[in-house]
Amino acid sequence: MPIEQDQDRHEDISHDQADQGQAHHEQDRASSISFRQLKLFESVGRLNSVRRGSEECNLSQPAVTQALAKLEQQLGACVLERRASGSYLTDAGRIMHKRVTRLFDQMEQALVDLNVPGGASGAHAIANRISRSQVRSLISIIECGSFALAARELGLTQASLQRAARDLESNLRQSIYYRTAAGVMVTPAGIEFGRKLKLALQEIAWGIHEIEVARGAGESKLVIGALPFGGSVLLASVLEEFLARHPAADLRIINEGASEMMKRLRAGDVDLVIGLLQEAPEADITNQILAETPYTIVARRGHPLTRKGQVTLEDLARYDWIVGSEGSSRRACFESLFAGSAKPHAPIATSAMAVIRHLLSGSDRLTLMTSYELIHEGSALAPVPFDDILPLPAIGITQRANWLPTRLHQDFIDLLRAHVTASTVLPLRQLAG
Repeated sequence: MPIEQDQDRHEDISHDQADQGQAHHEQDRASSISFRQLKLFESVGRLNSVRRGSEECNLSQPAVTQALAKLEQQLGACVLERRASGSYLTDAGRIMHKRVTRLFDQMEQALVDLNVPGGASGAHAIANRISRSQVRSLISIIECGSFALAARELGLTQASLQRAARDLESNLRQSIYYRTAAGVMVTPAGIEFGRKLKLALQEIAWGIHEIEVARGAGESKLVIGALPFGGSVLLASVLEEFLARHPAADLRIINEGASEMMKRLRAGDVDLVIGLLQEAPEADITNQILAETPYTIVARRGHPLTRKGQVTLEDLARYDWIVGSEGSSRRACFESLFAGSAKPHAPIATSAMAVIRHLLSGSDRLTLMTSYELIHEGSALAPVPFDDILPLPAIGITQRANWLPTRLHQDFIDLLRAHVTASTVLPLRQLAG
């Protein structure tokens, strides 16, 4: 695993300057660690030997020892135990080594997906040449939308940023930037490549976080996406218990529609998403089904249709409806329900439960809710007797396909699953595993 010594030496210096005074924060600590140090650590940890690691990386043993000592200082933890027979990963080292391995695996896969020359072997060689400063520059240009704003954000001159961009393209042996009247932009392929690199870099911050949690220091952070309706209901039902178990947890909850939430998930801005599952997630997204939760037609308690033996489509079409937002599964279900027949008047489209509850309780309007949502609405709303409505939705967890949850994330997921499994309120239909 040859390493570009001069490039990474410059990288170390620039990161030391950029992160001075902020080393106590996990993200800043993660940013202060160079790819050079991580590559050395991966090699020594895999080979259980500083000597063999130095030979693989074409560096002297003192240089490797010095780089690893600096890494341990930045992590605030001992990651290698030195013995006469070799160097072995400590408990903290095993945590970090797993994350570092995932970082470089994801980088190489991103390069393969970018169709760099040489396939997998070419991607491996290129991954060893790319520096953190090149990756950081690409991500900042994408997020800021221009070289000028990215340079200001990073505290660099535009000339320095342009040099990093050229160096990255030289390593990739293909163009990921193009010039327009508005300035230099990132190609769509470059944007997707940057997204994957940003996700890969999160592994280091999560590794630091897991080490801190393992030794009982620092707060644990989770960013949870809650989709409208079912997601917010399910999340609210477990929050008190979760915080009682993990009082030091730092929990951030984001509420968005399904399309925006999936963008945030794929970009790594949320860790996982709770709510009604999308029927056909993208290839890099996976679903965990917690329970089937059929759609039910809902009205205020005492609505004329709740007292009718069997309700028909014609009956439903006589009343105004509140429907889901365009593109939502709730809206699709409404369209499917009245396909081929007269549609009712539906002047209001919203996902705000407080608004829906108020509008239903003071009128004869109708809407669709899942059975899981309805059982948490108390006595103000009631189901309208009607045949089973298809398709049958499910509530669950959506996450990135290659995501490795931290222990805290896994505890949260296990609590969600246990809560749904333990529910005895019908008509929830539990699914195995």
